[in-house]
Amino acid sequence: MNICVFCSANDLEDKYTKPAKEFAQLLAKNRHTLVWGGSDYGMMNLVASCVQENGGKIVGISVEFFKEKARKNADEMLFTKDLSERKATLLARSDAVVMMVGGTGTLDEATEIIALKKIGRHNKPIVVLDTDNFYNGLRLQLETMEKEGMLPLPLSKIVFFADTPKAAIDYLNAN
Repeated sequence: MNICVFCSANDLEDKYTKPAKEFAQLLAKNRHTLVWGGSDYGMMNLVASCVQENGGKIVGISVEFFKEKARKNADEMLFTKDLSERKATLLARSDAVVMMVGGTGTLDEATEIIALKKIGRHNKPIVVLDTDNFYNGLRLQLETMEKEGMLPLPLSKIVFFADTPKAAIDYLNAN
């Protein structure tokens, strides 16, 4: 399976990086391919390195204006003209999506992928790896939207919130 991972390009605390490493190891050990934003910085670099160290393949999708920050030894590296094309390419090249800890870019990517699933533009599994309850606010907001009738499907059919890397990979392997 080609698994897209959205995450931070910043260096983060161990409470976030340790579960990210664990997920990357599980991804590689389950013979999945990492599809990610292509950055050689921060948590994006950590996840890609960990996948490669465990024998996995990595496919980067970056943008032209980040070319100098792109990983040099990816199995495949593509460059898009802008962030919108990058998101579309990440989705097109993936069988599933995992959202890890990140900033506004990660939130933008993930919410677009969730919205596209909600309106039936794809049916790929979406997992939010909710490390240290980082995404409790997002979960609460989506639950409120569901309760208020703003989602055409039950939330559980749109996105899965995993509390551990193992729960995330188990969900992906089952779907």
